[in-house]
Amino acid sequence: MSYYKNREISKLIENEEFPGITSPEELYNALSDIWCRKTCAPRMQQNWTEENKTLGQCSITAFLAQDIFGGKVYGILTKNNNTHCFNVIGDYEFDLTSEQFGEEKLDYTDRTEQFRDIHFAKEEKKERYEFLKNELRKKLQNS
Repeated sequence: MSYYKNREISKLIENEEFPGITSPEELYNALSDIWCRKTCAPRMQQNWTEENKTLGQCSITAFLAQDIFGGKVYGILTKNNNTHCFNVIGDYEFDLTSEQFGEEKLDYTDRTEQFRDIHFAKEEKKERYEFLKNELRKKLQNS
């Protein structure tokens, strides 16, 4: 596990809908068993692999993390001019899908707030988000 975070945080408030997920690390570990080609952005699915599970998962993961922990979702432009999403709660920043960029260092300073109504205007993205959320619920119920 090597996702971006600007500092360590041990625990956030537990959300009753997602019992047992009290930190980004716990969410990352749970999602590592769920992220798949089906949850990957369609334009990236051909490049998705088990070795790069976070590829194409940023917005749906960031909005799911927002459901669980609160805070805001922000986006930054990548070198390919795509928007990459991550989470901010107060002064704590984390990006559960940053490892998809390998050694590339992302700059989280020039960011814009992202909104689910805009992202989920794409029906396929909303469906991928709902699938990810439901799979997480199932996983937590079976734990």
